[in-house]
Amino acid sequence: MTKGKIFSARVNTSVDEALELMVKHRVSGLPVLDESNRVVGVVSDYDLLSLDAVSGKMQEAGFFPRADTNWDSFHEVQKLVLKNAGRVVGDVMTENPVVVRANTDMTSAARMLLDTRVRRLPVVDDDGRLVGIFTRGDVIKAALDVRRAAAGRSG
Repeated sequence: MTKGKIFSARVNTSVDEALELMVKHRVSGLPVLDESNRVVGVVSDYDLLSLDAVSGKMQEAGFFPRADTNWDSFHEVQKLVLKNAGRVVGDVMTENPVVVRANTDMTSAARMLLDTRVRRLPVVDDDGRLVGIFTRGDVIKAALDVRRAAAGRSG
């Protein structure tokens, strides 16, 4: 788990500010906090990039293919348009995200990442306040540490 300086956004943070924060700190998502620092959502790079994709800016630049004409694609585009109509993080975030407590063991947290297919789990205290973040990178680092330790014992 990463503790200390955790980058986050507020519900009323502008989409542009959130994008700048992600780029500056090289993170792909941010926990979204209310006035009491309780986790109320998560906003990801996908949530923010889809704003431009739906509006056509990135499509015109050739970053994304045009949606095909089948109904599934049409409905997916409609969902994105509805979800991303706002211009602040609160309008595009995923509400009520999956979170873990600080005392959750790494195996359980890693299983939650795999089962839910999310990239990050906010770590909260008993009052729902952000105390850290657990990411796929934390799982990879732990796996590498185990491999190194095993190699050191067998070598």
